[in-house]
Amino acid sequence: MTAHIAAIGTALPPVVEQKTLWEEHFRPLLQESRAAERIFAAAGVRRRHAVVSPLDFDLSECTTGERMQFYNLFARPLGHEAVVSALSSAGLEPADVGQLTVVSCTGYTAPGLDVQLAASLELAEDAQRLQVGHMGCYAALPALATVADHVRAHRRPAVLLCLELTSLHAQESTMDAGQIVSHALFGDAATALVVRPEPGRLEVVATGAVTDPSTADHMTWTVTDHGFRMTLSPQVPEVLGKHVRDAVERLLGEHGLTVPQVRGWAVHPGGPRILDTVQHELGLRAEALEPSRHVLREHGNCSSATVLMVLDEVLRDTALRPGDPVVAMAFGPGLTLYTTLFRVTGSPA
Repeated sequence: MTAHIAAIGTALPPVVEQKTLWEEHFRPLLQESRAAERIFAAAGVRRRHAVVSPLDFDLSECTTGERMQFYNLFARPLGHEAVVSALSSAGLEPADVGQLTVVSCTGYTAPGLDVQLAASLELAEDAQRLQVGHMGCYAALPALATVADHVRAHRRPAVLLCLELTSLHAQESTMDAGQIVSHALFGDAATALVVRPEPGRLEVVATGAVTDPSTADHMTWTVTDHGFRMTLSPQVPEVLGKHVRDAVERLLGEHGLTVPQVRGWAVHPGGPRILDTVQHELGLRAEALEPSRHVLREHGNCSSATVLMVLDEVLRDTALRPGDPVVAMAFGPGLTLYTTLFRVTGSPA
C-alpha cells in the first residue's frame, strides 16, 4: 500500500513589497530605527502576501474576535482556490476526495474551515474531515503523514490544505527585536496537495520527528486579547543545529540512504539563519537550498503552508529522476523538528 503526491496548488492574496512595508508603515512607527531597518533588510524577504495589509488597515489594536471575523471572511475562498487548483492539476474532481485535512494555526471557528470547504467544494457526504490547529510552522509534515496513512488504508484520494493568515495577527510595533523579526518575516498563503494511492510525482515514504522540550520557551504562539502573539528567540537556529543532522541521518538510515544521496531538499525557511544552519550542519551546497530561499524572498514565512510551497518549487525547478530521494524538513514550537522522506516516482505532467 503506497501514497503518492499527485499535485500541489497554491492560492495567494494580494502582494505587498517589503521595501514599501518598511518605508510607509514600520519605519515611522519604529522611529526610523537603524537597528529595525537592518532586521528588515536581513530577513531575506522581497515581497509577501496579505489578506489585510497594514498599508490599508492597521490591525494591531483589533481584538481577537475582530481578527477572527476577518479570518472567516478570507479563509474559505482562499482555501477553495488552492484545493481546486490542486485537484485540477491531479485530474480529479471534489467528489473523488475521501478525506480533507485542513491545517491552520491562525484562525478558528466552528463549524470549521473544513466544513465550510466541504460545502463550497461539494465533497461527497461521506468524505472524512480532519482539522489540525495551533501546531505552527511544522504542522504540514505530521498532517501529511496522517493523510498518507488514510490513503494507504482506504485506497481513496485525499487532500491536505495548509492555510495561514498571519497578517491577521499583527501586533503593536515596539522595539522588541523578536516582534520586529515577526513583522519582517511572515506572510499569508494557502497550499493544497493531493495524495492518492496511484503513482504520482512523489511517494510518501516515511516521517520522523524530534522535540526538545527544554527549549519550549524559545518559540511560542500565544492567544491574547489582541490576536495571537509570537515570541521568537535568537537562539532557535543554534538549538535546531544540535538536532538537524541526527534527525536527518536517522530518517535516511532507516531506508539505507545517506545525506549525499538526497537529490532535493524542501526546508522550511523560518529565516535566513535557519537555512544557513541547515546548510552548514548537513554540508549542503548553496544551490540545494535555493528553493527555500526563493520562497522566502517571494512569499516570506507563511507558517505551515511554506514547506509545501518549497516542495512545489523543488519539483518544478530541480532535475529529479525516478527513484531519487527528496527530504522535507520543518520547524516550530516545541522546539520541534519534523522530517519527511519522499521518493520520486514520476515526471511532471
